[in-house]
Amino acid sequence: MTPERKRLSREESRQQTRHRLLAAAAELFAERGVNGTSVEQIAERAGYTRGAFYGNFEDKNALVAELLHDRTRRELEEVRSLTEGAASGADALDKLRAWNRDRAQHLPQWLALRMELVLYALRNDELRPLLAERELLARDAHATGLEQAFTSRGVASPADPAFLALIVHALEDGLLIQRLLAPDGIQEDVVVDAFGLLLRSWTALAQQAPAGEGDGQDPPSQR
Repeated sequence: MTPERKRLSREESRQQTRHRLLAAAAELFAERGVNGTSVEQIAERAGYTRGAFYGNFEDKNALVAELLHDRTRRELEEVRSLTEGAASGADALDKLRAWNRDRAQHLPQWLALRMELVLYALRNDELRPLLAERELLARDAHATGLEQAFTSRGVASPADPAFLALIVHALEDGLLIQRLLAPDGIQEDVVVDAFGLLLRSWTALAQQAPAGEGDGQDPPSQR
């Protein structure tokens, strides 16, 4: 006898609908671009009507804003769970390496969606501040990770951690684009390799500096 399926509450049903609409939008945005995707196409891909879309989102801008928030939050939580459970710095890098290799299996779709959301927000005065806020969250996470790494190595950050985090974050996007364009010549975990190289270099720089001093050329705060 087939067990009876649990009936969803109204709130659970609403959340399920929103999740399916967001997932459908993510697929279509990666395939066709944000401007090339209509509300009707999103609803149809998710298996709902146009009315269901507007019952959950005011317009496409509202959906893009939710997608920006959802992607940033989910990725930060995934990376944080990996690093917090690591036994050492080397173990954390190994976990991040495995995470990046897994992401590489879906890199064309992942990167296409990221670039589409960035471009759409850059062209939209309403969404641009939200994109900046989400990017700052990612950079703050990098800064926290760098500070913890320097502390575990017994050195002070050789420059403003926010500035170093900006370098890491921007480098990640650039490396992933290069990896997508030349997959045969660039390793799947190139981002972790680059981060490890920077961390070793910055640690060596910090070790050369007199106690309590940076390199004397610290940039201003990147806030």
